[in-house]
Amino acid sequence: MSPSSGAGADAARAEVRALITAKGHAVDNAREAVARLEAAFADGALERTPLMDQFLADLMQALDQDEGAKLGGKSAEAARFILRAIDRELDQA
Repeated sequence: MSPSSGAGADAARAEVRALITAKGHAVDNAREAVARLEAAFADGALERTPLMDQFLADLMQALDQDEGAKLGGKSAEAARFILRAIDRELDQA
């Protein structure tokens, strides 16, 4: 599978990378990055890769919380780690 190309793909990658590196809480940034990635997959700007799907599944598990519960530092640390992997995989999506 070849990486997506074109202005839409470039814009989606840039926006996701901006969300990954944005100031703020890693958990909030991760949720926004996931939402942007899902939108890019839905509109065809980016193609899913098996590795990206695994990273997203791992990230969603790290962000999972019970209703009303706050995520702790381990979730934020895991989110930062997985977001770095997503950043590396973006060029293949």
